[in-house]
Amino acid sequence: MGANAEDLAAVARMFQVKGRPPSHPLIVHIGGAEQLNDWVEDVHATARLLAERFWPGPLTLVLRRGRRVPLEATGGLETVAVRVPDHPVALALLSAFGDGVTAPSANRFGSVSPTTADHVRAELGDAVDFVLDGGPCEVGVESTIVDATAEIPSNLRPGGVTREDLQAVLGFPLAVLTSSRVRVPGQHPSHYAPRARVVLVEPEKVVAEAEFAQEPGHRVGVFLPPSFAGAPVRVHAVVAVPGSLAAYARGLYGSLRELDQQGCDLIIAYLPALEGLGLAIANRLRRAAGPRPSSVPGLQQH
Repeated sequence: MGANAEDLAAVARMFQVKGRPPSHPLIVHIGGAEQLNDWVEDVHATARLLAERFWPGPLTLVLRRGRRVPLEATGGLETVAVRVPDHPVALALLSAFGDGVTAPSANRFGSVSPTTADHVRAELGDAVDFVLDGGPCEVGVESTIVDATAEIPSNLRPGGVTREDLQAVLGFPLAVLTSSRVRVPGQHPSHYAPRARVVLVEPEKVVAEAEFAQEPGHRVGVFLPPSFAGAPVRVHAVVAVPGSLAAYARGLYGSLRELDQQGCDLIIAYLPALEGLGLAIANRLRRAAGPRPSSVPGLQQH
């Protein structure tokens, strides 16, 4: 969902449509790295290096707010998140507009992010003026967010650009922070969440826990690991997780939505290996599960 970054009425309407807390900052999208100085101040060499290497692409840089960015778009912060998207339709729109566009995901705050235009239409309906359909999302999960306000950056949200990719360019280890002084999108304790409750278990226990939870009367959906491919599972609905992390990330939100649509009230999932895109997938699943106990009544304890 996009609005003119400098139009306070448009920005306010975006918060209203999403049901987004006004303290939760937005990302300003620009058409190219050459526009960076129009929107931010004090850009360190490492930030320019990352922009040169990964823009256009799924990398968001948090920098010091320039005077053009209203505080209403940053949640009152003196920092702003900026990125250049890598999609021909988005880039054509930004080029035609010529200025910055605040653009969070086109869904209600805290719920599963959309990855198709149909997801947007189903969730927002006529609350938005129109939907520009650029096809299904190619990456699936949101952008990586890097705090670049200091010479040594840190990763605030794993995403489409992996930690390994960033470290290869930077030449040094990059810390992944679970909390920081800088508020950024996706840090709310419960985020990316379907209507069904998400419970995370060990991969080897997914089938046993899902079948056990089905018995007390839950309508259970399960994310079935590739190692269990083809195994019969006596639950309400099954999503077969692909062996490729890229395919898993691309289909993650669609799978959560699918299990909601099939009437599941409980989803049993597991965390992939915390490397590459697996780190981003794990981040989204943890947020989808929220700050809740790791088990539900009737489910085995670990």
